[in-house]
Amino acid sequence: MKRSFFRMKTAIPVVLFMVMVPFAACDKEQNQVIPYVPVSFSVDLGIVNDLTVTGNSVYFRGPGFAGVVVYCEYPGSWQAYDAACTHEIDPKVAVTLEGAVATCPRCGSQFLLAGGGYPVKGPATFPLQPYHVSVTGNTLRIYN
Repeated sequence: MKRSFFRMKTAIPVVLFMVMVPFAACDKEQNQVIPYVPVSFSVDLGIVNDLTVTGNSVYFRGPGFAGVVVYCEYPGSWQAYDAACTHEIDPKVAVTLEGAVATCPRCGSQFLLAGGGYPVKGPATFPLQPYHVSVTGNTLRIYN
């Protein structure tokens, strides 16, 4: 009796783990409010030298759902986001940039580009859709 209880006691956490893993894997997709669009492009910092200055941001029309915003947090650290407002979700409405703040021209939501693109003024409640940024020499690669 003790052996079967011990086996059942160890089997329960294994079964719970197997049931919970698929839900944890889907969590990222459930929080994504901007439709998925493949993104992969490079930025030469020798040409787009505004991105070498702390606090500057640049909008790139074309890639992403409504374009892509790249922000220089400090030399050596860049962040990239889709330019679509997470409240409007319209590919024709891109946020406007003023340093570290992105503003939706339609609903007025404001997003802080430093530290995650989170809204600081509503009605948006979700942060801007982030993209990965890698650096090789003087070139940024933005991708998802």
